[in-house]
Amino acid sequence: MATEKTFGGAIAEARKAKSWSLKDLASRILREDEEPISPQYLNDIEHDRRSPSSDRMVQQFADILGINRDWLYYLAGRFPEDVRVKNLTEKEVTDAMLAFRGGPPKGRTRR
Repeated sequence: MATEKTFGGAIAEARKAKSWSLKDLASRILREDEEPISPQYLNDIEHDRRSPSSDRMVQQFADILGINRDWLYYLAGRFPEDVRVKNLTEKEVTDAMLAFRGGPPKGRTRR
């Protein structure tokens, strides 16, 4: 049985693949005040006790670790900012989620 992939698990796996310590990676991820995150905060993220505090942090993890940004947003349970700023209607979001799940949009049938 496969274990569910989590944001923290993906970060830990990618960090270990690079043979980086918690301190190595933490020093590369900057908070909003431009200070690096602490190794303890990173440890909490990797063990899914905390979530990334910002979209910027998700993007940094993606860039630094070479992980697809959209995959990390999905694992973090977030929509990327470029999707959120579109101010989608309730119907547009519903249709998109149905398409994501592989179902037809409401009121339409598959051919």
